[in-house]
Amino acid sequence: MTHTYYHAQSTARIFGGAPEDYLAIHNWFDATKESFCDFRHRALRHHAEGIFECERVFGTTVVNSDGKQVPVRYIGEQHVMEDCGGRVPSLADWLSKITPEAWMARSSRVAHGTRRAEQ
Repeated sequence: MTHTYYHAQSTARIFGGAPEDYLAIHNWFDATKESFCDFRHRALRHHAEGIFECERVFGTTVVNSDGKQVPVRYIGEQHVMEDCGGRVPSLADWLSKITPEAWMARSSRVAHGTRRAEQ
C-alpha cells in the first residue's frame, strides 16, 4: 500500500472502528520511509521481529472507537502482509539479501577518552 491511511482503512474494515484508531501503529511501521524512501525501508520493521517490537511500543491491544479491544500483533501482521506479498518475513529474510561489502566486516581500534587527543 502506498500510504498509512489506506492501511488504517483496511484495519477498520477488518476489526471495526475508524481508521484513526489504527493510524499511529501504521505510521510507526512506515516511519522508516524518512530514512529510505523506497521499499527497502521495510527491512527495518516489516518482519516478525518488528511486529513484536510494535506490540512492545503500543501494548498488547488497542481499544478502537467501537470499544473493541484489537490485538496490536494482528494489526502489525496485517500491515506487513499487505506490504510483503501476503507473508510475514523474518528479519533474517531481509538481512540475508544484503550483499556484504568489505567495509561492513572491517574493524579498527578506536581511542576512548581524551588522553590520546591531548598528546
